[in-house]
Amino acid sequence: MHSSAHSRRRRVALAATAGLATAGALVATAQASPPPASPPQVEALPSGIAAPYLYLGWGNPPSATSVMSATGIKQFTMAFMLSDGGCNPKWDSSRALTGGTDQSAINAIRAKGGDVTVSFGGWSGTKLEQKCSSASALAGAYQKVINAYKLKSIDIDIEADAFNSATVRQRTVDALKIIKTNNSGVKVYITFGTTPTGPDANGKDLIKRGAAKGLNADAWAIMPFDYDKGAVDMAATTKSAVDGLKSAVAGAYGLSSDAAYRKVGFSSMNGKTDSAGETVTLNNFKSMISYAQSHHLARVSFWSVNRDRKCGSGTDADACSGISQNAYDFTKALAIYTG
Repeated sequence: MHSSAHSRRRRVALAATAGLATAGALVATAQASPPPASPPQVEALPSGIAAPYLYLGWGNPPSATSVMSATGIKQFTMAFMLSDGGCNPKWDSSRALTGGTDQSAINAIRAKGGDVTVSFGGWSGTKLEQKCSSASALAGAYQKVINAYKLKSIDIDIEADAFNSATVRQRTVDALKIIKTNNSGVKVYITFGTTPTGPDANGKDLIKRGAAKGLNADAWAIMPFDYDKGAVDMAATTKSAVDGLKSAVAGAYGLSSDAAYRKVGFSSMNGKTDSAGETVTLNNFKSMISYAQSHHLARVSFWSVNRDRKCGSGTDADACSGISQNAYDFTKALAIYTG
């Protein structure tokens, strides 16, 4: 996507330092933590269909269960699962897969009747998709996380160097094909950047590789923001970008327009984005939700729950929206989405 250092893209670099501050606490709780809770047996919505991003390593994370009570949201996308330096998964490359704050949050979300999608990747940091040398090894890393948390869905947020590498794009597609073959009940979402009119050449190539492999992704999801074009109508460009995505998926997979809409989605960014002059207002987002409902999109999300509040003294762009809003306005708007 872009080459500039956006705040959404800086998040893992920030997490690396934030993770150090919590490392001691994580070690202290690792031995005493119970095993990961199982997901609820009855779930009204498909896993991951309406799941905003939440990150615990930085950005002053709120209590997930408090957000659930305040908004009615039932699902979260937990960010980010990265590499430990090799082909093993660690939260933000710094926190153990189980036994720490992430597991505690997931257990609490499930105890309250909710569930999670785990997101792999992001803009920065050390990616499993790059560190695992083969599709089978990468699938093995994904499988460790699926097994550890009995996941019903995963999100591969493929960005930056990983997205720009044809080798990594193919490895990711091949690994996800293995996951779908071995885990028929696990939904797979693939999230990547976009232009205002749909996927760029790399995005279209990723979709074509998926189709050629026979990968039945549950949603190809774009991030319709950070266009670096100044002030634009973010509701309109989200719709045009998803329309372009739909056309790319329809063409690659031989689907009707209606069927293709049901295989795509998007993840927005609430408030001020990383591009100067670009803002997603609450009304913009509500318009996006209505559009999604009308086309029955398979996944809608936004970056992020941590940012879903107005800024106060000393808060940064990873912890607030930069606009005038009430706490969790965007999460409340997403909570009504049912596909």
